[in-house]
This record gives sequence, structure tokens and C-alpha cells, in this order.
Amino acid sequence: MAHIVPEGYKSKLGVKQTQRAIKLLKDGFEERLCGALNLTRVSAPLYVPASSGLNDDLNGVERPVDFDLKEMPGEQMQIVQSLAKWKRFALKEYRFPVGEGLYTDMNAIRRDEQTDNLHSTYVDQWDWEKVITAQERNLDTLKTTVSYIHDAIYETAEEIGRKYPQLKNRLPEEIAFITTQELEDLYPELAPEARERAYVKEYGGAFFMQIGWPLRSGKPHDLRAPDYDDWSLNGDLVYYHKELDVALEISSMGVRVDPLAMEKQLAHAGQKARKSRPFHAALLAGELPLTIGGGIGQSRLCMLLLHKAHVGEVQVSVWPEEQRRMLEDKGIAIL
Repeated sequence: MAHIVPEGYKSKLGVKQTQRAIKLLKDGFEERLCGALNLTRVSAPLYVPASSGLNDDLNGVERPVDFDLKEMPGEQMQIVQSLAKWKRFALKEYRFPVGEGLYTDMNAIRRDEQTDNLHSTYVDQWDWEKVITAQERNLDTLKTTVSYIHDAIYETAEEIGRKYPQLKNRLPEEIAFITTQELEDLYPELAPEARERAYVKEYGGAFFMQIGWPLRSGKPHDLRAPDYDDWSLNGDLVYYHKELDVALEISSMGVRVDPLAMEKQLAHAGQKARKSRPFHAALLAGELPLTIGGGIGQSRLCMLLLHKAHVGEVQVSVWPEEQRRMLEDKGIAIL
């Protein structure tokens, strides 16, 4: 998708109203998320040593932003791409018990991002992680957690609609669940992204499960790093975005790898060498808690609930100048 202005689009909120609505949305959602999942807010790093293995590879092709520190010659630092691995260390260090978890504001720079209405080189999300038992590493735990998150989003949309009647809640009351193989079987002629759009346009929103392993077609629905989500117990929370007529991913999450799942996925990805890194060695030795966790896009959620057509309307980032001029000429106020 290029930077576009949908025909007839006009923001339902002015710039000041938008800023106030963003605060209302974020404060309300955070409170609901914490209550539903029993989370405590913690501080988190902006960067980590590259040698620690704590940074995430996302789809495995993105280049992290790296730099050196004067006091640590020879050691490269990396801006975090997400905090999936760091959070498990934090849960151990802070001695969180089973049934409790943490969340934090994660800010990142995705230098290789192809920017458009949905994608920015600046990433802001709520990263959360919760300690579970071995018996809870199952589909029921995943689906129950997703439903709690959806309920928090739905209730936040209701609050926004009461404050700003022009922003009527358009979300489904309940989220649909479907595996990526079932989705491929349903729409075999469509590419994965088009399958998601077709499904959420009908149902309003869905959680697409089991992302990473190849489907019967021979290709995975999407790529996933092999060392944080268990590919059999993960997925994406996606909603229909009316202004852009697209499937809008709000969250990627899942039950995290245990030693067995990590061994299997590292072998499949040809990444066995990672096993010697501190994070991977600790996990394989059983020194880290079993967890479920994910990231929830802050700007993406603001776009969805405030009916915005461009992510630049709800966050401050850097855009190609010609694109910024084009958007502003057509009435989209880029922050």
C-alpha cells in the first residue's frame, strides 16, 4: 500500500481533539488490560547489547539500528525491535509468580520499514508478558487471553464512542478464531494478506492462529522468528479497518517457546547456532519461566478506534517529504 487518501475521507476529530482522544484511549485501555490479565507496569530498555541475544528478529530479515558506546568499546548496542525475550528475563529477575505478569511501553525504530498508511519507521506498542504453568501451554489459554484483550479493546471503543459520538464503536462483540490452515482452505486462491482481509471484512475481527510452520501449500502464512512464540500456539489479532478497506493487525502474540519448541523451531530455521547465546542457553536450561505474551500496537489501536486513515495522524514520525506534502494537501493532518 502506498500513502493514499481514501476518497471522501475527512478526519472526524481535529488535531487537539485527536490528542485528547489518544490520551483517553491509552489510559482506558491500559487500565482494562492490566485488570484483565493481572499485569504490573515496569520500565524497559530502549537498547540492549547485540551479544545478549535479547533483541528480537521479528520476521528474521529486519536490520536493527545499532551503535557503540564510548565506555564499552567493541560492544555493539541495538535498539530493541520488540521485548519478547527481555520480558522473560524480567519476569524471572522480578520474581513474578504464576498468574501475574508485566507490561511496558516499547518504542523502537524499524529502519527497513516500507512506510505507508499503516507502517512507520517509529514503533510504539504495549509489550506484555505473563507467567503460566506447563499445563496452561495450550490452545484454551491462548484463546481465553485473546478474548480478554479483545474485550478490553471493545470496552475502550465504547468509552470513546460515549465521549465522541461521531466515533461509533464498529467492532464485533466477540472475536472470531481460525487457524491459518483453515483460512488457506477457505480462500485457497488468495494470498495470505488477502485471505485475512476477506475474513475480517465479513466478521469484523479475528485471531489468526498458528503462524510460522509451512501450510499444506508448502508456504507459511507469514514468517516468525523461531525463538519466542511457539508456532503452534500463537497468532495475530486483526480487525477490519473501514477507512482503508484493509485488515489491520493490532497484536501479534502467543504462548512462548519452551525448550522443546525452541529446539524444533531453531532446527527448522537453520538457526541452531543461537543456542549458545545467553537468552537461548538460559531458556534451554529451564532457567526462565514459562510465559504467554505479545505486543499491542498503540498507534494501530488509535487508528482503529479513532477512525483514522493514516498512522501519521496519531503518532509523530519521519516521512518522505513528497508524501507528507501530498497528504497535507489532501487534508490529512500529519503530526
